[in-house]
Amino acid sequence: MFGVPLSVFVDADDGGDPPPPPKPSTQIESLASRNELEVRWPNLLRVDTVVKPTLAVAWSSVPALRLDPALTPISAELAPAVGGATDLGKTTSIDLEKLPEDFRAQRIIFQAARKAFDQMSGRFKGNREYLVFQLIRLVEQFISPQANKLEIPSLYHSDGLRRRILIALNADLVVQHLVKHVEQQNVASIEPVFDPEQPIGSTRSMRTWYSTKGNQPTKKSQISHVVGDSSWEIYAANIFDSSELVSAYAKNDHLGFQIYYLWGGSRRRFLPDFMVRLTNGKTLVLEIKGEDSPQNVAKRDALKLWVDAVNAKGGFGQWCWDVAFEPVHIQDILRRHSSLVDDELVQLSSR
Repeated sequence: MFGVPLSVFVDADDGGDPPPPPKPSTQIESLASRNELEVRWPNLLRVDTVVKPTLAVAWSSVPALRLDPALTPISAELAPAVGGATDLGKTTSIDLEKLPEDFRAQRIIFQAARKAFDQMSGRFKGNREYLVFQLIRLVEQFISPQANKLEIPSLYHSDGLRRRILIALNADLVVQHLVKHVEQQNVASIEPVFDPEQPIGSTRSMRTWYSTKGNQPTKKSQISHVVGDSSWEIYAANIFDSSELVSAYAKNDHLGFQIYYLWGGSRRRFLPDFMVRLTNGKTLVLEIKGEDSPQNVAKRDALKLWVDAVNAKGGFGQWCWDVAFEPVHIQDILRRHSSLVDDELVQLSSR
């Protein structure tokens, strides 16, 4: 094999304009010197809705149960039988109050829950362990002094060891009263499904890349530069760098942070614009949109579900989300999420 230079066939001095010089490029990198500005996020493949059978009690409709000490034996006398008759001269008194180990609060709760399980095991659709766990929780709520569901007409028996003894001796009555008001409900919960190959993403792991687009250096980001796909993004970065409400941020460019959503019957990827760590500890996922559309609504629904699932799972701090339709809204969004504490109030974004 051999090559023939093109100059053999074409006159090299034929003229023509030389090619333009390449555009200058900027190296975009994750700076190890700014590890304190690292932003981490969970990588989710999807969010599943899990339906579990749950036991519930409408406590407001449960009447108080009266436990009368006068009708409950607190002590017992035992005597041997001689010739079929009780020899009362040899009676031995057993004081129940001297058996504190048998009347610990946790033991009483477990025994009552076991009795309730025996009554409900045929009615409840669910595994045994889950049923027992919920019954323990309900019994504990019912006998708690704060619930005011036990009426004890005597101050002598209203607290301490004597109160526990009274409940233990009336365990069957307590269980019968409680079980009448227990209902089964199907409660849906959301469960995040993590990417098994990379369950957690980080700005530290971004690979160095180069861009010829307009960009500017950052101050509060571990990523060296913000590349502006629009003038809005550069404007937002300037706000984050100068805002006292922001401790760190990252533009979602070459980071791998993505949220999946359904549109037109197919599964698609959505890349939110920014992750902003606020000084109150929350992480804000911010999307910047110049105009709205039905597809953008579907993206926001998926983003809301993602945030709800991450917060419900726990372990990743508190997350929130918002959308800015105008540049002037960005500072208002930062103030709103920096001041609100209640999770439900945080989700005030336009839909």
